[in-house]
Amino acid sequence: MSDKFTGRCECGAITYEFGDEPDFVANCYCKDCQRASGGVMATYFSVALDDFTLLSGSPRSYPYVADSGNTLERSFCPDCGARLFNERLSGFPGQLFVMLGSLDEPERIKPPIMEIFTAHRISWTAALDVPQYRARPDADPNAAQDRMPGGCG
Repeated sequence: MSDKFTGRCECGAITYEFGDEPDFVANCYCKDCQRASGGVMATYFSVALDDFTLLSGSPRSYPYVADSGNTLERSFCPDCGARLFNERLSGFPGQLFVMLGSLDEPERIKPPIMEIFTAHRISWTAALDVPQYRARPDADPNAAQDRMPGGCG
């Protein structure tokens, strides 16, 4: 049995693997992630690009400028539409941010270490017992809501 982490899209056309256990896992409540995921948040983790291998399929990418002004590409399966990962994030060279739900065994990943953009958390969702950030961790926590950087990109 392989110790590698594996994942796929819903229809199985796109599969991937990586070897190193992620040390950054986060729940993001930004409006960008809410809209892109169709949920109240997105849970993702970082993987070094040189550790990530696309095993099958060819994802399509949607180039995007987040509210923060940073650029990224949201990669998804062109057949089933499942969102798989974000790549080419202008603020995080050499990293890929994989959607937790695309893993074959998501329980193998450690829980989130933080929740970000909690200013956009839906009122009926509960906070985890981890550090909470109204925006990105590097943002001024005392900034007015309309001055907070938006979008996790």
